[in-house]
Amino acid sequence: MKILGIESSAMVASAAIWEDGVLTAEYTVNHKKTHSQTLLPMIDEICRMTEQDAKAMDAVAVAAGPGSFTGLRIGSATAKGLGLALGIPLIPVPTLDAMAYQCFDAESLICPVMDARRGQVYNGLYRFEGGEFRILVPSRAVDMAQVIDEVNKAGGPVVFLGDGVPVHRETIVRRVRAPFYLAPAVMNRQRAGAVASLGAELYEKGVFQEAGDHAPEYLRPSQAERVREEKQAAQGDKQ
Repeated sequence: MKILGIESSAMVASAAIWEDGVLTAEYTVNHKKTHSQTLLPMIDEICRMTEQDAKAMDAVAVAAGPGSFTGLRIGSATAKGLGLALGIPLIPVPTLDAMAYQCFDAESLICPVMDARRGQVYNGLYRFEGGEFRILVPSRAVDMAQVIDEVNKAGGPVVFLGDGVPVHRETIVRRVRAPFYLAPAVMNRQRAGAVASLGAELYEKGVFQEAGDHAPEYLRPSQAERVREEKQAAQGDKQ
């Protein structure tokens, strides 16, 4: 079984190959470059370095959101294009689930937070119980204050990770009463290796789709959609 993993939901651009339980290649860059310029060259490079043909892949696992609207659209288009061209299914992997999955068998409550701006974060809450990955609160767009309140009520240690941590670090330090940790750099951002690995588990459970059916999960309207809705509401008020 060979799975190509794609992650482009935030600033990180990442591609990976998972084969029969082994992560054979991963190419990750966390820098200000356009994903449309980086993803396909990354995929070409890891295929070349591992002497594999993309045609040998059995499925494409893609970070399905939430995250950057532009990044998700680019990742989705790349995955759909490959899936349609190769005739293989797509495995939609929630971005936050894959981030939390990196903390395998952690005893702490796992709390990924991605900066969603406008005072909100994309967040979910997770645990490993007996080696099993548990989703306690699925992906959502929420105020950071609510996340902290829930973490305090849960008690016990919690590990925070994601690009929302530096944005809200002062608030975390000031308001979190439970013991907490900030994940180190090696595991505090998105990675295609985690997308591919969790994607393999989802595939075994029958969680996959035809490439043409895939669409990202944004969780909330884009900035352009919000502006349009605000203008329409203002016009309605005037009438």
